[in-house]
Amino acid sequence: MTLIGLAALVLIVFAAFSLLNRANKSPEVGAAAPGFILNSQEGKPVSLQDFRGKWVVLYFYPKDFTSGCTIEAQNFQRDLGDYEKRKAVILGVSTQDERSHQTFCTKEGLNFRLLADTKGEVSKKYGSLVNMVLTKLSSRHTFLIDPHGMIRKTWTSVNASAHSGEIIAALDEFQR
Repeated sequence: MTLIGLAALVLIVFAAFSLLNRANKSPEVGAAAPGFILNSQEGKPVSLQDFRGKWVVLYFYPKDFTSGCTIEAQNFQRDLGDYEKRKAVILGVSTQDERSHQTFCTKEGLNFRLLADTKGEVSKKYGSLVNMVLTKLSSRHTFLIDPHGMIRKTWTSVNASAHSGEIIAALDEFQR
C-alpha cells in the first residue's frame, strides 16, 4: 500500500468515526433523562422510572474488573452512606452481562445496582457508546438525574479516583 493510499484510508476511518460520534450525542442538561429498563446483576429488570422522587447517579463505565472501573465502583461503595443521606441511588451501566456484573459485585463487595446494557441501546441513548470493530463498550460518563427525572449535570471527562467526591459536591450544591 502506498503512503498516499494509507493516508487516504486513515482519513476515511477518522471521518467515519467522527460521524458516528456526532450521532451518539449525550442528552443535554435540563432535558428529561431517557427512560430505560435493563437487568441488574440479580437478573431483575430495573427501570429509571422506579427511582422517581430520588436523585439518580447514572454512571456508564467500560468494563467490569478493569483498574479504573474497579476504583470508581469501590469509591461509590465507600461513599454509599453519603449518597443515601442525600436520597440518591447509584446505577452503573456497562455492556457486560448480568453474570459478569454479579461476579464483579461479589468480588468487590458492591451493594448498588449494575445494569447490563448488552445491546448498547441505553449507552447509545446517553451518548456513551463506543463502537469498536468487534465489541461495544460504554464510555466513562455520568449523569446526575433529579427526583423529577431531569438531567441536572453531566460528566463526560471523568477521573475515576475523584469522581464520587465530585458528584457528592454537586448533590450538595443542588440540594441547598
